Amino acid sequence: MIWRNIASNFLTLLIVILIAAAAAVAWAKHQFSGPGPSSVAQCVQVAPGASLNAVSKQLAEQGAISSSYIFRAGTDYLDKSRDLKFGSYMVSPNASMEDIVGVITAGGPSTCGTEVTLRIGVRENTMLLRDVDPGTGTYEEQARYVPGVEDKPQEIAAAEDQSDVRLRITMAEGVTSWQVVEALKAADFLAGEISDVPPEGSLAPDTYEVDKGADRSAILAEMARRQEAILTAAWESRPFGLPYETPQEALIMASIVEKETGVAEERPQVASVFVNRLERGMRLQTDPTVIYGITNGEGVLDRGIRRSELNARTAYNTYQIDGLPPTPIANPGRAAIQAALNPDTTEYVFFVADGTGGHAFARTLEEHNANVARWREIEAQRGQETDSPVQTGE
Repeated sequence: MIWRNIASNFLTLLIVILIAAAAAVAWAKHQFSGPGPSSVAQCVQVAPGASLNAVSKQLAEQGAISSSYIFRAGTDYLDKSRDLKFGSYMVSPNASMEDIVGVITAGGPSTCGTEVTLRIGVRENTMLLRDVDPGTGTYEEQARYVPGVEDKPQEIAAAEDQSDVRLRITMAEGVTSWQVVEALKAADFLAGEISDVPPEGSLAPDTYEVDKGADRSAILAEMARRQEAILTAAWESRPFGLPYETPQEALIMASIVEKETGVAEERPQVASVFVNRLERGMRLQTDPTVIYGITNGEGVLDRGIRRSELNARTAYNTYQIDGLPPTPIANPGRAAIQAALNPDTTEYVFFVADGTGGHAFARTLEEHNANVARWREIEAQRGQETDSPVQTGE
């Protein structure tokens, strides 16, 4: 009888323990997958080589999670404890522990924290220090300067020495390979020599995250790898009947499209004009190629094209030569490459600036001349008339 009571009590206790354990598991699961304690966005940083234990303690201290133990247990249960990715990531207000695990194990570009960015532009390069405001989730500029022209602000110099700061290089569409090389040479947070300027058009405009002391040649190699991948994919999916025999010819066209318009939506239309001209045996007659022949891609031509330069027969003067110039005239971005290989279907063979930043397109010379007259009026009103002919078709 005694043993029966003991057994009964033991079973009762075991049931209570199991119910309590199940309740604890359910509560922990709710804590892991339910809304988190932070009512504002949080910048979560994962240091290089950081352990799950260190990250969980950091998250608890900054109020992003309610329990470091539950966070570790949940991460282990998802089998992601070894998948932490170095970087700084913005997580939304009230993000669950499960959401945060997903963010810090997925990786990808950092989305918050302090960053120093070298922006390589067509007209100038800038170094920019930015930091994310967790309350708004937006970057706020802290300091900037033009390398080689201005002294480096102390804030940027100090930030470059911080172990958790992100260093980025952002290359704009339409810059030349010479401009990229010169910008990398002037970036004192990089290392290594550059022996040669890469072929024009071979570098992908994009944002590149780098480490302090990164090798300049390795960065150029990565830029070239990305551009090759973009061009190969676009070439392989091109429609039938385009007037290019090789991917290089398509890249040359993309560079012309890139330099001819700053309006993204216009790229396929601009490409259609040049494709139509090639197919009809018309000269391209585009100013950017002439300018490249003058500058060799080394800097910007801060004046109009002279009549003598338009009359000179050079390899890049498409007013004087048939077909495409021998090389690209800049590094085109993905959108320009896509436009060159997927142009709109139009009958346009002329275009000229329309005064809004875009262009007026025409099918006939009569239409084009009317558009030119309107542009000349705008030029006269602005006091900007030059000896250069209008784009494509005079």
